[in-house]
Parts: sequence; C-alpha cells; structure tokens
Amino acid sequence: MKKISYRKVLFILIMSFLYTMAAYLGLFNRIDKWIQDDILLHPQALTGDVVVIGIDDNSLERLGPYNTWDRNVMASALWKLSEDPSSVPAVVAIDTLYSGTTDPAADTNLVDAAASLPKVITASAAEFGSDFVAEGNGSFSRQDHLVLSYEEPFEDLKAVSTQGHINAMYDLDGVLRHALLYFDVDGKRVYSMAWETAKAFAEANGQELTLPDTDKRGHYYLSYSALPGTYYDGWNIADLIEGKIPSDYYAGKIVFLGPYCVGLQDEYFTTIDQAKKMYGVEVQANAVEAFLRSDYKTEMPDWIQALITFVVLAALLTIFLRLKLTPSSIVAGVVCVLTFGMAYVLYVNGTIVHPLWLPLGALCMYVCAIAVHYVRAYLERVRVTRTFERYVAPEIVGEILKEGVENLSLGGKNCDIAVLFVDVRGFTTMSERLTPEKVVYILNKYLTMASDCVERNKGTLDKFVGDAMMAFWGAPLPQEDAIYNAVRTAVDIIEGAARVSDELKAEIGEELRVGVGVNYGPAIVGNMGAEKHMDYTAIGDTVNTAARLEANAPGGCIYVSRAVVDGLGDRITVESLGSTVKLKGKADGFEVLKVLELK
Repeated sequence: MKKISYRKVLFILIMSFLYTMAAYLGLFNRIDKWIQDDILLHPQALTGDVVVIGIDDNSLERLGPYNTWDRNVMASALWKLSEDPSSVPAVVAIDTLYSGTTDPAADTNLVDAAASLPKVITASAAEFGSDFVAEGNGSFSRQDHLVLSYEEPFEDLKAVSTQGHINAMYDLDGVLRHALLYFDVDGKRVYSMAWETAKAFAEANGQELTLPDTDKRGHYYLSYSALPGTYYDGWNIADLIEGKIPSDYYAGKIVFLGPYCVGLQDEYFTTIDQAKKMYGVEVQANAVEAFLRSDYKTEMPDWIQALITFVVLAALLTIFLRLKLTPSSIVAGVVCVLTFGMAYVLYVNGTIVHPLWLPLGALCMYVCAIAVHYVRAYLERVRVTRTFERYVAPEIVGEILKEGVENLSLGGKNCDIAVLFVDVRGFTTMSERLTPEKVVYILNKYLTMASDCVERNKGTLDKFVGDAMMAFWGAPLPQEDAIYNAVRTAVDIIEGAARVSDELKAEIGEELRVGVGVNYGPAIVGNMGAEKHMDYTAIGDTVNTAARLEANAPGGCIYVSRAVVDGLGDRITVESLGSTVKLKGKADGFEVLKVLELK
C-alpha cells in the first residue's frame, strides 16, 4: 500500500509540474493574452477631459499633402486655440516631432504660437537597440534596450514647451499592451507625452498624480478606457484653423493634435480591440485617461502564479483520482467558473493574472484523471479476464465484465449454487500398477474431457484434486438454470468417460469409470486464502454434501439430492435410494437419488 501511495503521489506531482512549467514557459501565452484582453478588458465611461483634433484625410485634402506642410500650419492651429483667452485649453499636446530648424519665419511663428498657450507638450523620440558597453574592468558586454539616438524639438520650441516621448512598442504578440513610462538618456529621465500631459492638467486643476509601477525598463500595463474612434468627434486640424470648432469644445480641456489617417502610419493593435487598429493620438488619450483616474494594473509575478497553479492542480488531481466521473465533472466545471471569476475580480481591483492557467490546468487534470480511471478499468478488466478464464467459460467472463467487477464480491458472498464433484473409481489401485507416464496420460485425458464439459455448460471450474474435480454453477454471476446445467454436465461427463474408457482400453488396455455427485443450496463463494495465494472457491454444507454424494456414487452413476430433483421437476427421471445410502456427516433420513434420464 505504501508503494502504491508513493507512486500515486509522484504521479500527481509530475503531472502538475509538467503543466505548470508549460504555462510558465509561455506555451499558452497567445490564447491566454487573447482571453485576458477580450474577456477582462471593457470600455469605460470617460471623464470628458480629453479631446482629439486629428490630421485626417479630409484635412489633407484641404491643406495639401502632409509632406508639403511647413510649421505655419501647426502654428495656425495653436494660434486659433489661444484666440479667445477665456476659452483656451488647459494643455495642448502635439503628437508630431519638430526636430531641427527649417524656415526661420515658420519656426518663430510656431514658437510664438506655443508660447501663447498655458501649457504645450511637444514630442521627442528615441531609437532603441543593442550595443556593446564598456565595463569598469575594461571588458565589453552586450546590452539590450539601449538608447542609440534621441531626437527633441528644436531649441526655441523646446524652451517654451515641455517634452514627452512618443515611443510605442508592441508586445511579442504584436499588440500594444504595455506603454513606456520613461527612459534615461544623458543622465536625464524622459517621461512619456501622456504622463507629462496628465501631470500638467492635474497641476492646473490643483491635483496630484501618482506614477504607476513599472518594470526595470520603465514599462507598465496600459489600461485602455475607450475603443478606437471614441475620442474622435470628427473635428480635424483644417476645421480648427478655419474657425469651425467652437471654443467651448476644448476650453479648459486637454487637446491632442496628431495624425489620424492610415497614410501617416501611426496606428496600432491594442488590447481593447485587436480587430481594429487605434491611432497613436488616441493611444495617448487612453494613457492620459488612465493617469488622471489612477487606473493602474499590476501584473502578478509569473512565479507566484506558477506556484499557486502547481499547488491547486496537485490538489485537484488528487480529488479527481478519488471521485467518479460525474462528481469530477462538476468539480472541474465549478473550478473553471470560479477561476475565471476570480481573474475578473482581481482585474477590476487592479491585479492582472493569467486567466487561462488555472481553468485549462483544471481541465487537463480532469482529462488526466479520466485517462487514469480508464487505464485502471482496462487493467482490472485484464486481471479479471485472466483470473476467471481459468475457472469459467469465456461467455461467463464476458458477462462478469459487463456487470462490473464490483459485483464479484471477491471477499466472499452467500448465494445459491449447484455443485458437482466427479472422481475416478479405483484410480488409486490403477496408479499403483501403472507407470507414472501412463497415470499422467490417463489423468490428463480424463480431466480435459471433464473440464470441457463444464465449460460447455457454462460452469465455474473450481479445482482439481488428484483425480477429483469440483465445479459449480450460479457464481460468480447468477444463472437462470444452474441446476439443469450442473446435471447436464454430469450426464456429459458420464458419457464422455465411457468414450475415454473405450479409447484407453484400445490404447493401453485400461478402463475408466467415474462417479458424479450433484447438490444444490446456499454456499459462501469468493476468493479465499492468503493475500498472495488465494483460490476462487465455494465452501459450506452444500459443497460438502455434493462431495459425499460423489464419494458414494458407483462408477457410471450420478447421485443427486432432493433439492436438485425438485429444481428440475419433470425434466429429470430419477430413482430414489431413500436413506439406504449413508452420507458422512448427514443425519439419518437424508434422501439420495440416482439420475436415470435428463430431458
């Protein structure tokens, strides 16, 4: 039992560990992220503090191709925003990069326009890559995520504005799930445009913001609030320059100015809608919204989730191996629902977990347990088949397996059976005068015939004891006509013994005569003996009486009890011997009957 228990524990630990490692190493990442994005993340009500005025296709048609614009176009938009001092935006964020100088007049116009507004955030950008970095000991090491180059607005514009980087980087699955809060360059920390914009707006309104937690590279999980297109009300930069946008639309708010068309190639797949791309200016707007509401999500470390997954799955597999199919199915379903629900609750409260790890793990352990149960059932079937095919006919073995091994009651059960004993008359004397080879030859020929008769009549062959054989009917499964099958077998054995006797007389000059006894009644049937050595047998007075009947039956005769005759009715013709035959262990008056004919 200890050996089996250790093996079972080892199996549970190995299966739980294998699944946990597969999850931890990212085997299910793609579908896990899809579930995380599609099921957990939903649009939220917006604060209304952020508006987007885009550089869209319509504005390009009216103002000309973007590559022909000088800086006077953006300056005109900024001058329009500052035209009414009582209705200016709180913050203007320009999601385009103005590095280097161009036409001095246009540059000056843009600088003056930016200076006319309370707060302007201009874009900067870095190029990241890998390079070799010198160590203190003179050696070089390769490092990733290094700032290889950095672009800022030209100096005069930089002086009248606050800079924020506009770098956006996809996750490995091609979705913009994380945003870069900051990076360090030349000893200076550069924050994102979204953070600088949100911070400026909060300061203008007397609020204070908190930074989200980031990884060592400055990335954080971006909690989107709106689907693509939500922030865009159709107003473009041409409408702004032409004075078509009412000033109360943007007064006291955050205004984002940036590309809003496919041709300008500033669009991304995001977690809130992976089927439709979102323009970069709206990604910025979503990030600002998250900063203003402190809507931050913290991703639970993978190693903690892996440890929880391993422990839970080990417990579940232990339960599944103990339970049957229906309760296991219920437990698996409940666990899947609860873990999905828990993942959603944690997400709402700011913690992101892998929503697929535990539900999929529970299903895997469930399937694993089903496989184990199937293998167990198969091995049990093989064991039962191998065990009982030595005792009973193949069709009875088939019935046992149909009924299920639990119906065998291997510890022993009380049931009504018909018992047959057969023995060779004068075998001891015969064996004394014949060579051992001839004795074995006679014995095998006779026992083969007798066992064939038992099997043909669906009996259970109990044992051979020398030249004697015991068989019974009605166990391990009940039989409708057990008594008839037993007597039919007795008649067949008498007839078979006559044929074998004729063959032996012709071959070696010996004759074979057998006596048979049959009884019917209650007996204890089951596996009996020691744990390592046991026999499937029957015991009780019914068995003993059958043995006594056989012991008294002359060669060629079948002795039966009254219970056998009553069970067969008019299908058997007998001659009552009354109490003339004394059976050992039986009181006077026990009736013995001799079979004359079986219909």
